[in-house]
Amino acid sequence: MKRIGLLSDTHGYWDDRYLKYFEECDEIWHAGDIGSMDVLDRLMKFRTFRGVYGNIDGQDIRKILPEINRFELEGADVMIKHIGGYPGKYDQQVKKIINTAAPNLLICGHSHILKVKYDRDYELLNINPGAAGKYGFHTVRTLVRFNIDNCKFSDLEVIELKD
Repeated sequence: MKRIGLLSDTHGYWDDRYLKYFEECDEIWHAGDIGSMDVLDRLMKFRTFRGVYGNIDGQDIRKILPEINRFELEGADVMIKHIGGYPGKYDQQVKKIINTAAPNLLICGHSHILKVKYDRDYELLNINPGAAGKYGFHTVRTLVRFNIDNCKFSDLEVIELKD
């Protein structure tokens, strides 16, 4: 079993509570729009890190992180892409991929809207953790934690970061 700490859209903003809430996590995943090497470095030094670059990330971050990160963990096929969409409204690139070989878990960011949906058509769980940074229209900053064990996802928690 692995405990995952998930965030997105930090836009260069650092909050020490990221580490507080991810203390119990085995890995930290970032769904893009990291916004600064400082944020990326801090997360990478803290725990095993997986992530993707987002549309606002510069070449420094793009040299380190891929646009799409697909891997297997605890029996689950996982795909992370910043602009990915959600069931019924997938990004065209994502739709092409999942039509060929759908992952069990699709992680996306970009919208700043927290959303957890199961897609029955592709039999995949889609999670967008919302936005953890302060830039954007969202009024509540959010993080997500969950477990993966033998391709099962459990104990999903939404953490609201109130200022």
